Amino acid sequence: MRKRAEHESETAEHLRQENERLRRDRVEREQDVARLRDEVAQLERERDRLRREIARLTHALEVARRAGFRQAAPFSKGARVAHPRRPGRKAGPAYGRQGRRPVPAQVEEVYDVPVPRTCPHCGDVVDDTQVAAQYQEDLPPVQPIVRRFDVHIGRCRGCGRRVQGRHPQQTSDAVGAAAVQLGPTALAVAASFNKQLGLSFSKIVTLLADRFGLVVTRGAVVRAVHRAAAKASPTYTALCETVKTSAMVVADETGWRVQAQLAWLWVFATPDTTVYAILPGRGFEEAASILGPDCAGALVRDGWAPYRQFTAAGHQSCVAHLLRRCRELETDHPRALIPGQIKAVFQQALRVRDRGAAGTISIRGMAVARGHLETRLAAVLDHSTTVPEVQRFVAHLDREWPALFGFLYDPTVDATNWRAEQAIRPAVITRKVNGGGNRTARGAVTQQVLASVLRTARQRDLDGIDVLTTLLRAPQPIVSPDLFTRASPH
Repeated sequence: MRKRAEHESETAEHLRQENERLRRDRVEREQDVARLRDEVAQLERERDRLRREIARLTHALEVARRAGFRQAAPFSKGARVAHPRRPGRKAGPAYGRQGRRPVPAQVEEVYDVPVPRTCPHCGDVVDDTQVAAQYQEDLPPVQPIVRRFDVHIGRCRGCGRRVQGRHPQQTSDAVGAAAVQLGPTALAVAASFNKQLGLSFSKIVTLLADRFGLVVTRGAVVRAVHRAAAKASPTYTALCETVKTSAMVVADETGWRVQAQLAWLWVFATPDTTVYAILPGRGFEEAASILGPDCAGALVRDGWAPYRQFTAAGHQSCVAHLLRRCRELETDHPRALIPGQIKAVFQQALRVRDRGAAGTISIRGMAVARGHLETRLAAVLDHSTTVPEVQRFVAHLDREWPALFGFLYDPTVDATNWRAEQAIRPAVITRKVNGGGNRTARGAVTQQVLASVLRTARQRDLDGIDVLTTLLRAPQPIVSPDLFTRASPH
């Protein structure tokens, strides 16, 4: 019995020790679980922090990139180089072709400049050996021309209505309190300064007074510019019709404000016509209000989705935008191969275009090269990638596939939307000068009408001031005979 009791006692002690060991193990495991939970929670917090930091840095990078495309500080290059290279061309044979102003064809004044009788250095007699010509082109003093029109007023014997004469130089029939007016050239110059050169109305008033001798108020200039736009309205409508029926239109848009409210300034450019339109939105309806929903020409644009709704048009996506996106992806994701492969395809496509323009490759050769490029790009887009930004770019190219190589199908189609971007630049300057846009809806209409007429006149090698002067002298608003009766040089 005693051995049995001792055995049971040993068993109990062993069980107690085993139980204690299991309890300690359980406590240690619970501590390990708690520690691991704390580590997991800490890692999750660190993960969330890093995600927020990545999102912040990504946003900052996008803001910096967008700022680089804006004209807020067009000459800013960031931190200055400690020891910059000397600006300008290199001296000596590396200078290149030297340029000079051409000799004027007509000379109004001639002055004889004799050599000094004695040398200014040693005092000895100087012999006259040759004559060298120097030309100076300068601005003459400007004096305003004051015209007086003695307007005869009569009354019809038949209907009894008042009738008065009108001279071709007049811009208005107003007499009495409104008898003193600005002439058509002055009005056209003011409109050009504001809408083409981006000068504010206050600066125009100062310039007219200081350099042209015309004293005028800011309000008078504003009303004069509105009057010029009213006379040019039929011309603007005709320009819109020209763009609508053009074989190729290049489109773009930028932010604008009307009465401090967000709006959009659209530009539609062809080789010889440009139309601006300030509209409330940035969608298909706004673009269709100028181009028409059934636009059937070639539409060159960036990747903005509403442009794809012009189903009847031929499309060309701006290759410069696509190449810039490739370079950004190469910088952000140097291990990703797809952006570099896509860039190589588009660069080769541009080289094929240049060879076609130079006549070193036939139409059949371009068609064969285009087929190879399409096959090559399709193979690149079929590759898989785990980088989300590259995946989005590939998806964008899949959507834009019909618009990627349009310039190789039709050599007359631009590969980029440079025409529209160049047309937007002066409008951006005007936007910055005028506080973001126009203060009134009427000002927005004036802006789009006059900017379109002046830009189109320049494209057609015409003087925009002469075009506006002709429109201002017309008794009623007419379509510009200068823009629509002369043969376009393009």
